[in-house]
Amino acid sequence: MNQPLAGFAPAPVTARMENHGNHMAKIAMQTGNDLFARVGSMVAYEGFVQYEPNPPAVRQIAKDWMTGEGAPLMKCTGDGLLYLADYGANVVVINLNGDGISVNATNLLAFDAHLTWGVERVKGLAKFAGQGLWNTKISGQGWVALTSRGKPIVVDCGGGEDETYVDPDALVAWSPNLKVKGKRSFKAQSLIGRGSGEAYQMAFSGQGIVVVQPSEDSTDRLRFRG
Repeated sequence: MNQPLAGFAPAPVTARMENHGNHMAKIAMQTGNDLFARVGSMVAYEGFVQYEPNPPAVRQIAKDWMTGEGAPLMKCTGDGLLYLADYGANVVVINLNGDGISVNATNLLAFDAHLTWGVERVKGLAKFAGQGLWNTKISGQGWVALTSRGKPIVVDCGGGEDETYVDPDALVAWSPNLKVKGKRSFKAQSLIGRGSGEAYQMAFSGQGIVVVQPSEDSTDRLRFRG
């Protein structure tokens, strides 16, 4: 291999799912161990891998996604190595190991097809978000890949009485056992003459984590409506 390119060669496979750099997920595909991935996220593969967009299992579950914010998914099957990415976004690979996670649809890159998953409304936010906020809850023994617009921070809520507040446009995922509620406050811009109105945050409390990205691009997700 050309010496300047040698440092970019794939590393030996050590897990079912892992990072290749900060912006790509590498999945070791095996027959019978299928994967759901965001449509269009495949950037390369080795071996024999097939793709089925919007398979019946996805249509059955995602039909309840009334807001239209569902991420289009494809089923990946076969044997080989599969590489996934999302327009250069950071990729975070998680082994659930029996736990669960609630993920914003725009940040869901891939997950093991045998995991238990479904679309659910986030409780306690209807009065802030109109019809509410819908997320994908995934749980079980297996792997999940998330994306983040920039290097994310993982906040440990700690289980105390203090709440963690997050701008909904920066939210990636959270532990589903956390309590969630909405909070309304005045925008800082209204104090300096650049705007007026109110801003909304999501308040988390309990034992668990919240994943936050350094981006507040409202075009990427469902906006809260007053």
